[in-house]
Amino acid sequence: MSIINTKYHFLFFITFISGLVYAQNTANGKIVDSKTNKEISGVDIFINDNNNPAITTTSGNFSVQSDSVIYKLKFLRKNYALESINITPENSNNIFVKLSQEKVGNIQEVVIHNEKPKYKNKKENPAYAIMQEIWKRKRNNGLDKFNTYTYKEYEKIQFDANNLDSTFMKKKIFNKLDFIFDYADSTASGKMALPIFLNESIYENYGENKPNKKNKRLLVAQKTSGFQDNQVLTVTAKNLYRDINIYDNTLNYFDIGFPSPVGTDGFSTYDYNLTDTISVNGERAYRIRYQPKRTEVLAFQGYLYIDTDSYAVIGATLKSTQKINVNFINSISTELEYDNPDDETFLPKKFVTAIELTPFAKKKKSKSIIARRSVDYYQYDFNKPLDEKIFVRKEEEYDDKFVDKDEEYWNKTRPDSLTKAEQGVYEMLDKLKQTPKFNRIVKLYETLGSRHYNITKGIDLGPIFSIYGFNEVEGNRIRLGARTYFTQNDPWRVQFYGAYGFRDQQFKYGVEGRYMFNRVNRFTLGIGTRRDILQLGTQLTDDDGIMSRSFASSTVFARGENASLSSVNQTNVFASIEPWKNFQIRVDGTMQSIKSANPSGFNLMYYRNGELRQTVNDSHVTLSLIARPGAKFSQTGVDRYEHGTLAPTIVLKYTRGIEGLFNADYNYNKLQFLFHKPFLIGSWGKTLINFEAGKNFNTVPLALQNVIPGNQSYGLVPNTFAQLNYYEFVADTYATLHLEHHFNGKILSYIPLIKKLKLREVAFIRGAYGTLSNKAKAINVDGLRYTAPSDHVYYEYGFGIENIGFGNLRIFRVDFNWRGNYLDKPDVSKFGIKAGFQIGF
Repeated sequence: MSIINTKYHFLFFITFISGLVYAQNTANGKIVDSKTNKEISGVDIFINDNNNPAITTTSGNFSVQSDSVIYKLKFLRKNYALESINITPENSNNIFVKLSQEKVGNIQEVVIHNEKPKYKNKKENPAYAIMQEIWKRKRNNGLDKFNTYTYKEYEKIQFDANNLDSTFMKKKIFNKLDFIFDYADSTASGKMALPIFLNESIYENYGENKPNKKNKRLLVAQKTSGFQDNQVLTVTAKNLYRDINIYDNTLNYFDIGFPSPVGTDGFSTYDYNLTDTISVNGERAYRIRYQPKRTEVLAFQGYLYIDTDSYAVIGATLKSTQKINVNFINSISTELEYDNPDDETFLPKKFVTAIELTPFAKKKKSKSIIARRSVDYYQYDFNKPLDEKIFVRKEEEYDDKFVDKDEEYWNKTRPDSLTKAEQGVYEMLDKLKQTPKFNRIVKLYETLGSRHYNITKGIDLGPIFSIYGFNEVEGNRIRLGARTYFTQNDPWRVQFYGAYGFRDQQFKYGVEGRYMFNRVNRFTLGIGTRRDILQLGTQLTDDDGIMSRSFASSTVFARGENASLSSVNQTNVFASIEPWKNFQIRVDGTMQSIKSANPSGFNLMYYRNGELRQTVNDSHVTLSLIARPGAKFSQTGVDRYEHGTLAPTIVLKYTRGIEGLFNADYNYNKLQFLFHKPFLIGSWGKTLINFEAGKNFNTVPLALQNVIPGNQSYGLVPNTFAQLNYYEFVADTYATLHLEHHFNGKILSYIPLIKKLKLREVAFIRGAYGTLSNKAKAINVDGLRYTAPSDHVYYEYGFGIENIGFGNLRIFRVDFNWRGNYLDKPDVSKFGIKAGFQIGF
């Protein structure tokens, strides 16, 4: 594929940023009674979203210090309402806190506990009665109840370097860049907090539920500190976050499922303790503390704030445990605020999520990044007529300049003004962009993230990770490529590669050009051609793209000898359009000739009208319908970067071979279907499902036949059969199913000693069934050696261990595969081990 998987963006991003990272902060002040102005002692002070108080005061004065940036303090004392204050460098000293008295009484007949009590069963727990009321009145997002609605979102994403000290600041890398520390916030301990990235976005949301359900989320303004043209950094930042609903049983963080403390099965994961009643935004609320029964599982701890009258969740805090087992993540904390307009619905008000990221170690003092995202939902308006034109996608919305707004606009539109430190991010990055050394660092990161190296304006070399390969026909293979690249939103792109095999001493090449005429419906035309050595049969529902690259053509390490390579001369033209969002219609016209690249070891010869032939000439037209409901993309050019989601991929393809067109040999009809979807299964992890089915309605030679994809490499290749040889099974009609479940350490966390390694378990099973007609066998010279899995379903099974590594860098995976049947075939592999890198959380 020409676009790198966005999972790699994150790894390269934190590795780059972690070279700029440590922070601490302090705050002090006085606490008094709001009516008497007398000093109050015995006040619990909570830093940020921590669930445990940093200190309990012994006098009216207080002073707190943290290993991370302090952006909020909460003050809580029995018989007083909770007070929360946002902290900035300007107001961190001499804070004057006034607490208002609240009468705290028993709730009906419920006894309120401040310590964690022990109960014989959950029904004795007073929190259980409250949670039952929440489940009975489970609320839905209020947007679904109105005929129409509009509202705005203000999103702010900020990255701060953490654990930066004077020793680190003197490192050679900061020569000529030391002015950035002028923008850091010094603390009494000599540590610093350095803001390094800020992205602001404003969205306008429109929705209609009746008479037809439709919605639109329009980005109307975006401002990024110095990185507007960076092709992967902003995408990486936004990919860290998912939208969550506290009422769901499973909360999605990084496409990993965490049990919700408000979920109906919460008591299987969490212990609950009713601690108090307090006032939240003028509403009386139960305060329930929850924590996981087992700290090794992926779960949260924190507080729920439940309205005492309506049993609505009006607020919640979620914080990960110290033993969180997620790659690159030291901690997660989220604070949620909701409005509840009636007894059945809720509306989001403010969500704040802070993530501490480190590429290597999980220690508290490790250099890290604090990634903080806050979203304000405001200006709700309901049941007012909306012009139908609002929901129509417009060309100007996709223009590069559409989201450019001046500073006056931002000052008027932001719900809250920026702090001095946040304003400094823009100024600092503007200066850094003028520094050659910083630009070289950014270029290195971009090269790793995009897999291409920019040599001059508009020209990139790459992909850099595809330079070397090896196969039986070419021996050592060198591949060099290039592409045009002016901006991330280029409407056109030309790509080229050249390859040379030192064994066959042949030059290969591929070139493709694409032009997108309309950014709204993404109407695109493309043309390309290539002459290359390829391993066909490694995908069932493949594409005709010229720049697509077969993994098996350049496998360095593999079991057995792979002689089943083909020499392919191919020319392709295509047109594609998206008449509806995330639904693509593509038509390809392909002319190709295919013959064996190694006639002595792999026979592609076939009979046509009684004549023995070695080259298949083929011309076909393919209609593809591709649906990606729920997928999110960045950029508006011919290439886009996809955000991480659980969106499915659904493909329906019809291929028509046309005999006689450009000397083509066969008329044929082929129909194919693909469905791929990841599913979160509560606290039990994530299941990946990949189903494919297809049928050739006519007799065709082996080069045009459906091959059940094998994998003779020792690497991990999704949706292939690890114990099959290439071309071991060939089918006119086929169906395959791949099921892979990632338990996220659920089972291994119960095993002493092993659980300390933080390994995760994977289980999988794969199956294939198909038939091959006698005519299809007879047409090929070696046809009798090819069979389909028609006696019974061929299957493989096994398990894998992932999350292998150290600290936060756990990106290695090993799979153990067993072949389930068809064991009497010659040269079969009954057991095999596959290994590889798996970039992800």
